[in-house]
Amino acid sequence: MNDILKGLRIIEGSAFVAAPSAGMQLAQLGADVIRFDPLRGGLDARRWPLSAGGKSLYWASLNKGKRSLAIDTRKPEGQEIITALITAPGPGNGIYLTNFPVSGWLGYEALRKRRDDLIMLNLLGNPDGSSAIDYTVNCAVGVPFATGPAHGAAQNAEGIDPINASLPAWDLITGVVAMLGVLAAERHRTLTGQGQYVKLSLSDVAMAMMGNLGYIAEAQINQANRQPIGNYLYGSYGKEFATKDGRYVYVAAITDRMWTELGRTTGLTEKFKMIEPMLEVNLAREGDRYIARDAITAVLAPWMAAHSLDEVKAAFADSGVCWGPYQTFRQMVAEDPRCSTANPMFQEIEQPGIGTTLVPGSPLDFSGLARKTPRAAPRLGEHTDEILSGLLGMSDTQIAKLRDAKVVAGPVDV
Repeated sequence: MNDILKGLRIIEGSAFVAAPSAGMQLAQLGADVIRFDPLRGGLDARRWPLSAGGKSLYWASLNKGKRSLAIDTRKPEGQEIITALITAPGPGNGIYLTNFPVSGWLGYEALRKRRDDLIMLNLLGNPDGSSAIDYTVNCAVGVPFATGPAHGAAQNAEGIDPINASLPAWDLITGVVAMLGVLAAERHRTLTGQGQYVKLSLSDVAMAMMGNLGYIAEAQINQANRQPIGNYLYGSYGKEFATKDGRYVYVAAITDRMWTELGRTTGLTEKFKMIEPMLEVNLAREGDRYIARDAITAVLAPWMAAHSLDEVKAAFADSGVCWGPYQTFRQMVAEDPRCSTANPMFQEIEQPGIGTTLVPGSPLDFSGLARKTPRAAPRLGEHTDEILSGLLGMSDTQIAKLRDAKVVAGPVDV
């Protein structure tokens, strides 16, 4: 993490992936992100994966670097505390990030009465406010019908079984867009003094990305559905290969240099050239490499099968070949220096209740700011007293009364 957003404070009420990841990324850039949750934890306080001790690795990973306030917002005193934090005076305050319903006392207009230049970013499932998660959005944008093994000459989705991805890509992309939305609104407020109510839906992000990648135009203009092609790279050349020692690698040749280097390092240039007259293609062209993908694979697969992963690494080292090893999560952690403290983004830190773990900071590397050690996720309510006293000026007596009335709590083990 670093301090490029130092002085910015965001109050976060969230669950699931998109909103917490947006807050986490802001915290990793130096913003003071205060997350509030019920006294015994929110919707995702115990979400899998869990540690051997039953602690949520999910929650700990998505809330790094934040401060935690445990509070009962069903009580008027709790509502007033959250309102005061969201609408606190000062140029870096007055920002609320949430994917919870924004009505009643937490509605934009209600909060704006306390601070006219309030910024609220509200993450929704669908634009109409109905619920959605990554899986229910992904299934609607066509991707599962273009994922998986090839189905011959099928011209539409009929008869093709959908395959969902395990990565919640739309949640993660929406988190990045939400972070951008907060910073854009804050920039606008700095220049004009005007606040914003920003709505962002998971399905809008997914639909927008489908348009940005040309999938919508393909369906409209070509009247075609993208067909599943296994692990081939659509429109270019890319394929997975088994190595001699039972590992897998992926090789791609998107540019002419990548293609030339692939032939040079494997010694297969002349064999590749034999494909061109047979299929009437020019393999210097990206699209023609896609057309000839099966023939290219037939030539390349025996070379890959005759070499171990280490031999492939040695052959492709310092070349223009674009490739990567297939790795399980455990293999990635054990073998890949990019996922280790050799990468300045990572540090090993102590996560309370979980143990020592490898933790990433922000992937952004600013030339004028040194990276700092990432901060662990807080225990639930770890910063309750410090927030109430430091930001709202409450005395120890006032805080004690709130604790006795079970309005606030923490730190709490969940």
